[in-house]
Amino acid sequence: MTKNQRLATGLGLMAVTLWATVATAFKLSLAYFSPLQLVFFSCLSCIICLSTILLIQQKCLLVVQLLRRRPLYYLLLGSLNPFAYYLLLFAGYSLLPAQQAQPINYTWAITLTLLAVPFLKQRLYLADAIAMIVCYLGVIVICTQGSLIDFNNTNPLGLCYILVSTLIWSLYWIINTKQTADPIANLLACFIGSLPLTIITTFSFDPTFNLTWQGIAGTLYIGFFEMGITYVLWLFALRYAKQTAKISNLIFLSPFMSLYFIATILNEPIHNSVYSGLALIISGILIQQRFSKPQRLSQAKSSTTT
Repeated sequence: MTKNQRLATGLGLMAVTLWATVATAFKLSLAYFSPLQLVFFSCLSCIICLSTILLIQQKCLLVVQLLRRRPLYYLLLGSLNPFAYYLLLFAGYSLLPAQQAQPINYTWAITLTLLAVPFLKQRLYLADAIAMIVCYLGVIVICTQGSLIDFNNTNPLGLCYILVSTLIWSLYWIINTKQTADPIANLLACFIGSLPLTIITTFSFDPTFNLTWQGIAGTLYIGFFEMGITYVLWLFALRYAKQTAKISNLIFLSPFMSLYFIATILNEPIHNSVYSGLALIISGILIQQRFSKPQRLSQAKSSTTT
């Protein structure tokens, strides 16, 4: 593939802009569906999206081969992502203001570093510890609106859901570390692998659907632009990039853009503490990426979604 930094930057900006809209889409869609129902319909939408992309690329057979070769593996991965990850994420969004849930979700990068210690046998360096402290201080600032000790301004259960979702996402990534299959085919195999658990739990615990065009439109948007097309745009941005780091750093625009959409579309007045807390979270991630000695983890993170 011929490298083209301008094209890579354009694709990267498109992906970042689309990801910036999804926090708003989550909140709007949760007005029509429960978190479990939203996972169900969004996963179906993403499967349609990714299947269409692979059909155009004439790679659908790859998915069949992956599922035949390792069915239990993809049942496990699918139970983590998309099922458990998005169920917890949507549950968190249902209980928290979007301006709190969205920046807190960005702490997954630090969670990934922590889980890499026991699972990938990587060392925890001083920069990692400092980054962790800075990131989670940002979480405290957001949840307490700057008071640092008063958690009455947040929903503790919603906060737990979001933080546990970062653990699930990080665990999914670590299990997937040595995967060499086509990334789009691999992602589709994970979504298909999630279907048995998603279908059983949805129809067992939440089978009554309030089908409205607004809700369906929301699930299509999430399935296509949070889970599907945007991932492909980001993947191609990294492939075309001459300097991957410049593309990777575009992802830090997303949370600030997201706050704009939250304020203008959801009409949530953004508290000043959210900006301060988000700045701390981003600073912690940058500290980890810039100063932590093992670079392989931070480089690999640039190929994952947020």
